[in-house]
Amino acid sequence: MSHSPRIRTVLSCTMLVAALGAGATACGSSDHPLSAKPYDAAGQIAFNGPVGSQKADPDKPLEVTAEGDDGRITDVTATDAQGRYVAGELAADGARWHTTAPLAAGTQYTVRVSTEDGEGSPGRKVLTFNTDAPAKKKRLDVTFGPDSGKYGVGQPVTAKLSAKVKGKEARAVVERGLKVETQPATEGAWHWVDSKTLHYRPKEYWPAGATINVRSNLKGIKVRDRLWGGGAKPLRLTIGDRIEAVTDAGSHYMTVYRNGEEINTIPVTTGRPGYSTRNGVKVVLGKEYSVRMTSASIGASDFYDKMVYYATRVTDSGEYVHAAPWSVGSQGNANTSHGCTGMSTDNAAWFYETVRQGDIVKVVNSNGADMDPFGNGFGDWNVDWKEWRGGSALLEGVKEGPTAVDAARLRPQV
Repeated sequence: MSHSPRIRTVLSCTMLVAALGAGATACGSSDHPLSAKPYDAAGQIAFNGPVGSQKADPDKPLEVTAEGDDGRITDVTATDAQGRYVAGELAADGARWHTTAPLAAGTQYTVRVSTEDGEGSPGRKVLTFNTDAPAKKKRLDVTFGPDSGKYGVGQPVTAKLSAKVKGKEARAVVERGLKVETQPATEGAWHWVDSKTLHYRPKEYWPAGATINVRSNLKGIKVRDRLWGGGAKPLRLTIGDRIEAVTDAGSHYMTVYRNGEEINTIPVTTGRPGYSTRNGVKVVLGKEYSVRMTSASIGASDFYDKMVYYATRVTDSGEYVHAAPWSVGSQGNANTSHGCTGMSTDNAAWFYETVRQGDIVKVVNSNGADMDPFGNGFGDWNVDWKEWRGGSALLEGVKEGPTAVDAARLRPQV
């Protein structure tokens, strides 16, 4: 068998490599302008930034211009200390580049400018400067709540702002900077309660066992004129079992579920006529072993002054689930309280030990008013999802569901 074809192939490849090497040598000639080491373009550009130790006013746009008639700017990139790029625009003739988005306050910037001279030789210049930090009165600090820890599936995340934020555009800046990351991934949204308060909740209750990390990227970001993003301590929540207590004020029984399975049914008494317990979903706010309750605290016409035990609070105005040994005869039969849900001491102790902050307590079939969405604890779950999304500056008016891009990406292949 002859091997000559293989030998010819090797020789041909060898000659090809040699030819390519010769070409590379020719292209690498030092006579070509692009092969030259970039020159220092400092004398070819002008920069409106600060000099020396001075700091830039973040309210003013950044500008780089070409100097002289024999060169132009070919590219500019500006990044802050966190790696965020600043949007900018380069004139078609390369004579001027300027920012089209505000700089962050209190941060360092690196600006990389690329130029070329009349002969096409490349120039480079790297500029660094710092921007002024905003005065405290111009700073928007954020306080997340609740404290880091373990909570029930109904616990909303809260964000308290140090200054009022009004207007959709400014509120959208704030929302973009408040990051909520969940494991597993869970659909959710911010809702503006008022100009200084936001709540975040998922479409449905948090999944049992979920982890929620909350942080702010607002530091240094311009929110509106004379207001810049400030600091915020990050927050980490873990979610326990799904505990739901459903009180039927008509049948006078509470049924408690864990992860969808019934674990207890308790005879109770709720608010009597004139003091009917609020209907709707409430979130456990906290637990107190003993609480003094008086008629003055709710403006009741009949006097009472009692110490109650195993008290689980569900509203700011003083609605509790608690031990009521004086009404055991009515529990399971009639509503006799001043608005709280009463049960035997043993049952109250069991409930107290079973629930945690963030768990769900729902009341149905009461003659009382509906639970307020805000201002009396957490009534967030009484707002339907469409209305909740409407309270977001980013989602208001945006149709729920996948975008056109998502729909195209997820369309089955034929």
